[in-house]
Amino acid sequence: MTTELDDAKPTIVLVHGAWADATGFDSQIRALQDRGLRTIGFGNPLRDIDGDARYLAEFLRTVTGPIVLVGHSYGGIVISVAATGNEQVKALVYLNGWILDEGESQAQLLERFEGSLVGPAIRPVPYTRPDGSQDADLYLDPAAFHGAFAGDVDGATAAALAAAQRPFANAAFTGPSGPPAWKTGTPCWYLLGTDDKAIPPTLQRFMAERAHATIVEVPASHVSFLSQPDAATELILQAVEATRAAGAVPEPRSRAGQSSDSADRSSATAQSAQPS
Repeated sequence: MTTELDDAKPTIVLVHGAWADATGFDSQIRALQDRGLRTIGFGNPLRDIDGDARYLAEFLRTVTGPIVLVGHSYGGIVISVAATGNEQVKALVYLNGWILDEGESQAQLLERFEGSLVGPAIRPVPYTRPDGSQDADLYLDPAAFHGAFAGDVDGATAAALAAAQRPFANAAFTGPSGPPAWKTGTPCWYLLGTDDKAIPPTLQRFMAERAHATIVEVPASHVSFLSQPDAATELILQAVEATRAAGAVPEPRSRAGQSSDSADRSSATAQSAQPS
């Protein structure tokens, strides 16, 4: 039975990334709602960083009370920028997420960290923007989708995800990030998929450590929230618990701060990232 909503609890806003939509968060949404948490699966336009972040930021201004933002992949960039200057946002949670610094792009970091299978799998489709300028929508080749994006789900699920993938504009992939909220001290949590073939684990770790995030590792592909749903939910709940402690978010916890049953259920390794 679903618990009554508690106005003192934060609202959880989940923001999907490229080639996906908010239905992928079904497991997390159900689990969080069962705990009485307001939970919103936000529709990310996937057009460009500035516009997508502004669209989310405007929506967040309609939410009352504290907010925990959760971003998968490209959604991580969007939540980072949208949260800047919004004191309601108490925590940022990244699920195999991009954490860019101001002026950085995904393409730049992928050139520095080898191992991604996404580049060769991209199939561009030109389109005309409303203002008449040209761009390209990026799709993943369905034949490569399973291996590059969702290697640890069954073949039928991967095929369905590939068929339903939403287009990702080239402007969003190559464009630079705006100023991110993690840079000004918003606490971060990070679910790192050690079998990710889209964002190499070494790149994930670089970004998470730079943001001083609490890192939880799971043996998962790029869609860790699908293949390791309990681990993703547990990490979100860590952030929620922290936002409620004394009305503020404390420093990210090390594994010693976790209960052993949570670690066992998620099959995850938690670490507290140290400032570089």
